[in-house]
Amino acid sequence: MRIGLIGTGRIGSFHAGVLARHPAVGSLVVTDTDGARAAEVAARTGATTAGSVADVLAGADAVVIASATSAHAELIAMAARAGLPAFCEKPIALDIAGTLSALREVERAGSVLQLGFMRRFDAGYGAARTAVRAGALGRLHTVRAVTSDPAPPPAAYLPHSGGLFRDCLVHDFDILRWVTGREVVEVYATGSDAGPAMFRAAGDVDTAAALLTFDDATLATATATRCNGAGYDVRMELAGELGQIAVGLDERTPLTSVEPQGPAAPAKPWPGFLERFAPAYEAELDAFVRVVRGEAANPCDGREALHALRIAEACELSRREHRPVAVAEIPAG
Repeated sequence: MRIGLIGTGRIGSFHAGVLARHPAVGSLVVTDTDGARAAEVAARTGATTAGSVADVLAGADAVVIASATSAHAELIAMAARAGLPAFCEKPIALDIAGTLSALREVERAGSVLQLGFMRRFDAGYGAARTAVRAGALGRLHTVRAVTSDPAPPPAAYLPHSGGLFRDCLVHDFDILRWVTGREVVEVYATGSDAGPAMFRAAGDVDTAAALLTFDDATLATATATRCNGAGYDVRMELAGELGQIAVGLDERTPLTSVEPQGPAAPAKPWPGFLERFAPAYEAELDAFVRVVRGEAANPCDGREALHALRIAEACELSRREHRPVAVAEIPAG
């Protein structure tokens, strides 16, 4: 199998290594707007380089899209028109219109689009989903999701990120749906820009919190910050009438107990998302290869990205207007 990889930045470079090692991938061709970066990744992984996206698509059996967010929707459309299965990092686009346009291209072509929500492939979240679906917690009443980055991104990234809800918390919105099997019907969200001035300049927030109500009346909170100096912290707690469980609580979780008998600070806290979710990233690409080979069904199609984005849009509207927002207020198609 010949896989084309578009984009060789931080996540694209990681994907290149995973694909180059995969036994079902016979050859890998990469391209990037930064030719030198693509050449370096190709040299390190044994891939070849292509001068353009069109050249990648012309000889590939499938394509992995890890480019800048602004290019995702058009690249998805190009892959669909070429009849190629595509894996794309989230998001499809930063707005509903762009997302719907790309999805229509995929549906018209009858092609495959798998979205990169890697938490669905993390062992802990998978175990939580199994526990909830099996009724091990009884009636689920409360869920808490936490995402904390160790340091802010570069200032130049913020104006193009879509904001904290669309760029960061969208992972929490997706995994909340996936683990619980329920749909969010209403949100109430707020945010703070009291941190670095670059967030205020970009019209963004560095810290946010959302209260989500599900269609079965389960309540969830989702919080995020760009300023967690202790390390990279992504967790979920699920509480039901029969028990409570936690995801992401291990010896590297950057959380210190102040209780006399509580655990001390971790010796080696998680530094970032690539380290924390490396096995999940590998698993989702393995799943994509199996989808392309006809060995498995698509585990996360493009409509899943639309569902998560609608929740993020509702949260952003709630933050701006200081009111509860029904997800039904956000267009679905």
